[in-house]
Amino acid sequence: MLIAPKLTGYTFFFTMRRVNMRVTMFSRAIIFLVGAVFICHQVLATEVFIAELMVESNVTLEAQTILTALNGTSDITVNNNKVTVSEPQLIAECLIVGDETTCNCSAGYIWSNEVCYSFSCCRETICSRNVSLITPLCVAKTKVDINGTITGVTWDSSKQNMLVSLLGQLNGFEGLNVTAQREGNTVVEFESAVSVRLNTSRLQEIVTEVETKLTGKLLVDTSGMVTIKSPETTVCYESSQNLTCSFEEETDSAVWNMSNSRQHFQLNTGSVVALSSKCTAEKYKSCITVTLKKVTEIWSGTYVCGFTRGSLTHKAKTSLRVALLPDVITMTIKPLTVDCSSKDNQGHYPVSLPVCATATISNTSESFQVLWSYTGKDKGISTYTSDGDYLIYEFKGQIDCVETRDAQVINVTFINTKEQEKKASVNVPVIYKGADFCPEVEADGSIWPKTPSKDTVINRTCPQGRVGYTSRTCGETAWEDVYNSCVNEELNKVVNAADNFLKGLGATQEVAMDIFQGLKNSSLQESGEGETMADVSASIRVLNVMASASENVVLQDDVLPDFTEAASNMLNNTWNSVNKSVVENMSSNYLQSVEDLVKNIRFNQSRGDRGFEEEKLDLRFCLSSDCNVTVFGIDVNLNMTGGQLKAVAVKNLTDKLKNNFSPSKPSSLLISVTQENKTNLTFIRLVFPKEQRSRTVPSCVFWDTKNEKWSTEGCKVSKDGNDTVCECTHLTSFAVLFAKSDVSTYVLDMITNVGLGVSVCSLLIFLIIESLVWSAVVKSNLSHFRHTALVNIALFLLLADCCFLASTEPTSLSSTMCLVFTVGKHLFYLAMFSWMLCMSVMLVHQLIFVFSPLRKRVFMFLSSIVGYVCPILIVGSSYVYCKYTNTEYFDPDTCWLQYDSLLRGSMHAFILPVGTVILTNLFSMVVVILTLTKSSVPDGSKADDKETAKSILKVVVFLTPVFGVTWVIGFALLIIDKTEPMYQVALYSFTILNSFQGLLILITGCIAEVKVREELLKLIMAKSSRGKSESLKNLTSTTYTKEK
Repeated sequence: MLIAPKLTGYTFFFTMRRVNMRVTMFSRAIIFLVGAVFICHQVLATEVFIAELMVESNVTLEAQTILTALNGTSDITVNNNKVTVSEPQLIAECLIVGDETTCNCSAGYIWSNEVCYSFSCCRETICSRNVSLITPLCVAKTKVDINGTITGVTWDSSKQNMLVSLLGQLNGFEGLNVTAQREGNTVVEFESAVSVRLNTSRLQEIVTEVETKLTGKLLVDTSGMVTIKSPETTVCYESSQNLTCSFEEETDSAVWNMSNSRQHFQLNTGSVVALSSKCTAEKYKSCITVTLKKVTEIWSGTYVCGFTRGSLTHKAKTSLRVALLPDVITMTIKPLTVDCSSKDNQGHYPVSLPVCATATISNTSESFQVLWSYTGKDKGISTYTSDGDYLIYEFKGQIDCVETRDAQVINVTFINTKEQEKKASVNVPVIYKGADFCPEVEADGSIWPKTPSKDTVINRTCPQGRVGYTSRTCGETAWEDVYNSCVNEELNKVVNAADNFLKGLGATQEVAMDIFQGLKNSSLQESGEGETMADVSASIRVLNVMASASENVVLQDDVLPDFTEAASNMLNNTWNSVNKSVVENMSSNYLQSVEDLVKNIRFNQSRGDRGFEEEKLDLRFCLSSDCNVTVFGIDVNLNMTGGQLKAVAVKNLTDKLKNNFSPSKPSSLLISVTQENKTNLTFIRLVFPKEQRSRTVPSCVFWDTKNEKWSTEGCKVSKDGNDTVCECTHLTSFAVLFAKSDVSTYVLDMITNVGLGVSVCSLLIFLIIESLVWSAVVKSNLSHFRHTALVNIALFLLLADCCFLASTEPTSLSSTMCLVFTVGKHLFYLAMFSWMLCMSVMLVHQLIFVFSPLRKRVFMFLSSIVGYVCPILIVGSSYVYCKYTNTEYFDPDTCWLQYDSLLRGSMHAFILPVGTVILTNLFSMVVVILTLTKSSVPDGSKADDKETAKSILKVVVFLTPVFGVTWVIGFALLIIDKTEPMYQVALYSFTILNSFQGLLILITGCIAEVKVREELLKLIMAKSSRGKSESLKNLTSTTYTKEK
């Protein structure tokens, strides 16, 4: 017989055998203890083990006799170790008579796998083979469930019989049941069970045989084979927990999965999840532990571990119960503000006013105690109402209208079954009597109520299909712009999925592909400007989260198509609906996230050097030692000793990054280069094409991610023909800064500001003088034409200079004001040049057609069209064109027109008209000079030549300012190379002459003109004498009569 006692203090198995033979063969009974047959563990005095004891006899013994004898035995010494026997049980009996053997297992026990597979004694049948020496002989029944899925086979009853026959070879087989048949009976699911721990190698042999005979694929998982350890009681909120699974055999892989009422996740290492396989032992060859840091609501659920080898997966599951607290508490108040500054119908100011506060949390089965308080005083417990996925707790109270320096705050506290607390609060904006406030207005489809100064109102109502909130801050007494954080509902799901991915929930390649596909789909949707920026901000957050997650989870290049398209689509708009600092922060996060993702995504070398090109993003790879790739026309060269190079070029981003080299402008292209397995100093060469540096001064810079600014450290710029070459000793994000001139210096800025100030004053004086002497100097049509043109030139130059001075600090201006000043400068400078054109054409006409003078009505009509209508049409059409083509009309860094490249950019709506006017005016000057020269030819004396030269000099001096000829130096600046000496001469000449242009017009148009000077002198003399008014009238009348 086999008796299994519990032994305390030693780990081994004994076998007890009962031999029943004829008594005549032996005259006495021999009972002896045969020593240890199998030892499991080392001696541990406090541990309890199961052992088998073998009892051999030549006479018939009853099992109960042996059990009674063992019950009376307290201690046994085995191998000099003292053990205590307790709870002996009969597990098997064998009767051996001659060569015949009959063995059977006791109730609750079944033949071991060795007996089954070596002697064909399986299940609970009587075994007629001599198996008494097998250890263990019988084992306690343990139910093991087997679930399988067969694919690629058309199922019928014959195949089911074959499956039953093959699985029936398993020890302890209990039966099989087909649970589902799908897809035209080509996918079959079944469940089975055995009553003993499986021999996995035997099960794998059967699975292989099934696949061979059915010519299909069979996947099998079992439960009951894996030992799992987890907390048995409810754990505290935000506590750290460990769950461990162990398996006795070596396996290929191990995973943890988690599910709750909403979703199913595979666990991977992340910010919350930590997986470890350092728990293996001699008994357990496979082991995996999951550590959860700060468990919250989402971590409460069912956990399943699995060990896989071949087609077999062995699973175990357990539950983790968390004493929940709300992860997010959304607080709202109604009304949004409390107005204590308005009198009631009786003319009294209110003492207090009612307010209703709500706290919304996700629906949960946890029973909370919820406490409300107002200004630190407890106000009692509240109940809740259910709104589907949410629970809403409500508090109604009175807000005190007595003015206080402290904020009016309503607090809510949630307490769980472990006495843990989570609090939230909401400020109540109160308008006290006599306090400043912003009036109630409607904006972006929402009503913004009367709000106290320096306070912010939050509106948690979003348009249909969007979630989040909008907010608006009251300045002193004026509203600031609305901040829109209402995100597309589908995009918000992507954000939540990315957050879970970072934690380690569902951090798999398949989920990553779903996240980037959802991000791409959201980036294709059109919405309003404010909503677009909310979506772009959320999309950048997804990129940032996935970049952080890619440090723990290796992402394969299957995600690249959707990732590159989504990242490109984010740059399709201007990001102008938020302030500059927000845009700079968003663009920096975008760049860092894209760079990290490109670096961390594992590229499959079987793809070769094929990359991904989108409208705003171009990604290329290189696997050779001498890398030469081209991204958006930029050549990248790098010599590598190993690994692979990844180069990504991005358009429409550099203008959004913080520009610490202003007024220089970065190129429209930014390129990021990374190298795997970088071991030594890197020399990288980037060649920017000609169109990227046309008529500009380049410098090579990289984006310093630590300080979030451009830097030239480690980079130098050179030329290779018409191309700009950057050579750097490190890898990062590169760009080329281009400036239309040198970076501003103190001297140039001083000259500009002083010159414009003098010009503004000079032009005001000029206009005042013209108003005083107008009637006296415009007696003829020619003089009327000339002075009309001069007044318009001076007026528009004055307005343009004022706009220029007002926009000298672009960073301090809003986008709207910057646009206004840009339009003003564009319009007023064009109008000035248009009137210069009118003046030069009129002068040439009078010289050529001496006997056919212009009529005043014709001149005024044509001049009005050229001087007023044409500039308006040019400015308006260029602005509309930029809007229609979705290109930039102005540069917010300079508050001036946008220059992209040759014949690209709104700048050409200024350069081309001005260039045309200047060329025409130069032609007019040449005509005047030639006319003067011809008039002196008949006499030919030296005196006449001298007078002619003087006349020509006067023409040049007097006509240059009013014809705008000094602006031709600006075109020279675009042609002359910065390194040439003439560049500095042209630069300072242009700055001095054009900043003081107003003074030159005052001198040449007023002071140098004899008639104006004499008339002005008469006015001064008349006013200084007695009888000023009468004398002035007589002088004017007399002068007028003589002129007639």
